[in-house]
Amino acid sequence: MSHVLINGADNAPNRVLLAHGAGAGMEHAVMNTLASELADEQIQVVRFEFPYMQKTRADGRKRPPDREPALLDCWRAMVAEFAHPRLFLAGKSMGGRMASLVADELTPAGLILLGFPFTPPGKPERFRGQHLATIATPTLLVQGERDNFGNREAVAGYDLAPGVNTLWVKDGDHGFCPRKASGTTLERNLAAIVTGMRRFILAR
Repeated sequence: MSHVLINGADNAPNRVLLAHGAGAGMEHAVMNTLASELADEQIQVVRFEFPYMQKTRADGRKRPPDREPALLDCWRAMVAEFAHPRLFLAGKSMGGRMASLVADELTPAGLILLGFPFTPPGKPERFRGQHLATIATPTLLVQGERDNFGNREAVAGYDLAPGVNTLWVKDGDHGFCPRKASGTTLERNLAAIVTGMRRFILAR
């Protein structure tokens, strides 16, 4: 079995495969919170790491992400290994973008994108969300209102498929963290995200 972290019941009727973003692994604080708070007897959450992050974990040396074909093959392998009648693919930033590229191929029950990296900060010409205009997989897009990879104003101008539902995170940046003056906190934002994810999963 792959090195994974599992929260929730083994016999849960829903399973979420959760991938990390480019710079932090599956034990990042946000990943820990989302997995532990979402998982219960209804939803099992399985976290995994891409090959480059597994190597970093082994020797402590930071590496850039694997090339896209390797990341996509990792998603395919994880879906095969953790097959489930009601499997949901989820990922933070890059992990979610990779999941979205194979979702229609792998036909999960749903897809959850946690901070989708539509464009690199300050480079609107490098748009990476074209496929979301035609994606057939039911999708929950969870995006911070101030995300510099795709804020509320920018995303309003993007063409998204009818099956893509957006959950806006109050004053959240790419890591869903709000400013102190916003009237909310990261903890509240993460709780709202968990509520939205749970609603999406159980409604499918």
